[in-house]
Amino acid sequence: MYVVMNRIYVNPEYREAFEARFQGRAREIDRMPGFIRNLVLRPDRPGAPYVVMTFWRSKQDFEAWVDSEAFRKGHARSGTLPKEAFSRRNELETFEAFLDSEA
Repeated sequence: MYVVMNRIYVNPEYREAFEARFQGRAREIDRMPGFIRNLVLRPDRPGAPYVVMTFWRSKQDFEAWVDSEAFRKGHARSGTLPKEAFSRRNELETFEAFLDSEA
């Protein structure tokens, strides 16, 4: 399994708008081959980032998503929040899972 984590630092006054954007997401990713699930974590302490996680069958499936028209369509609204909504740049991390207790 391939896991992608995007840490997004959202200023407090934009939290509701940020969460609404995810709740109204385009759902393009849901139909992609190899996609397993999407998990969005809300921070429980001030200044900590939201963490958006996607789970994939393989790195190749994730890369196919990033190169797809569905990715462009799914991220078309990503610019709807102003630059001031974010306290710093997001941090994208990728991982290959070598242990899964659900497996």
